[in-house]
This record gives sequence, C-alpha cells and structure tokens, in this order.
Amino acid sequence: MLAAVLWLPFAFFLWFAFRAQFAWPVVQIAKAVLLHIWPGLFVDVLVGADEINQATGQLVAHHSDWLQVNSNVLYNAVANGPPKYAFFDYIINPMIYGYSLPLFGGLVMATPLEKWQRLAQIGLGLVVLFLVQTFGVVAEAFKVLGLQLPEGTAKMHELGYSLEVIALCYQFGYLILPPLVPAVLWILLNRPFIEELTRPADGVSAEPNRETAVETRHQGE
Repeated sequence: MLAAVLWLPFAFFLWFAFRAQFAWPVVQIAKAVLLHIWPGLFVDVLVGADEINQATGQLVAHHSDWLQVNSNVLYNAVANGPPKYAFFDYIINPMIYGYSLPLFGGLVMATPLEKWQRLAQIGLGLVVLFLVQTFGVVAEAFKVLGLQLPEGTAKMHELGYSLEVIALCYQFGYLILPPLVPAVLWILLNRPFIEELTRPADGVSAEPNRETAVETRHQGE
C-alpha cells in the first residue's frame, strides 16, 4: 500500500510531463478510425490545437497534446447577420481519458515482480489503455458533432445514428472505462500475488479455532 502511494504521484508526474508523447498514439489511432470508418463525417484529425479565447478571439496557447477534428458538416458560423457557412472544426483534449495510464503504471510498479514481468505488464497495459483512451476520443468526436451542433444533429438523423447511443458511449468512455479498466487489468495480471496476500489471513483465522479445540479437549480430560 505504501509503495502504491509513493509510485502513483511519480507516475502521474511522468504522464503529465510527457503528455504530448502519450497523446500521439491515441491521436493516430483515432485518426485512422474516424477517417476510415466514417469518411463522410470527418475529413482530417490533426495533432496539436490552438486554444482560442471565445470572447476576444485571441490565441491563448497552443497545446501539443490536443487534437483538432475537421468535419465534413457545414454550419452557420455567424450568430447574427447574414449566414456564412463553413465546415465545422473543433478540438478535443485526449488527456482527460488518459489518466488510466499512470494509475495502472503506479500499481504495476508497486507490485513485487521480476523486471521482465513488470515490462511486459506495462507494455500490455499501454496497448489496452491506448485503445480505451481512443474510444473516449471517438465518442467525444461524435458527441460534439451530434449533440452540440444543430447541423450535426440533423446529419446524425440523416445517417440514422442514435443520439442516445452516442451519449451513452460518451458517458461510458468518460466515466466508466478510465478508472475501471486499469484496476481490472492489474487484478487479472497479478492474480497470484493477490491470492498470496489473502492466503495468510485465512490461515490466521483458522489457527485460533484449532488451539481452542485442543485446550477444550485437555480441560475435558
């Protein structure tokens, strides 16, 4: 427990310090999925995005760990006045789905394992958790386009996509998968260690009962 408490902050520090590197595989997988499965909705996915102040329109910062989604949906870009149509582009922060990486890494580092076992578990965890993170990004891409943009909502109805399913996938990828998958994956990969932790408790609980039985027999004699 103490090792986990010490390793988790360090794992989160590394994850945040190298967030651009950790986000890059997720962006590439999300790009391949969105452009090959839904080419009629999405045009491109770019690494890095600018944060713009909505009130002033000024550039706040450039985030190398964000991604920009270029969609094929036209929308009215002017709130008041003659309509001006443009293709809807928006940004997504994939890191909000990626905290499962340091969580799993901290648990693995705190587990007594051989070096090759630790490296193998971290490698497998990266693959699985990158896919989990990508699911969240893809779900948010549909959520922003279909639930936050009126023209996107109409496009989803035209294609026959369920808005309820989109909302469910978004909530599932945002609330359920990031904290659940690393814990389940760690338990599955370290089941012998967990059984070893619980086995002494069974032996200790049974020992007093045996001693009590012996004392009772002697008293009876």
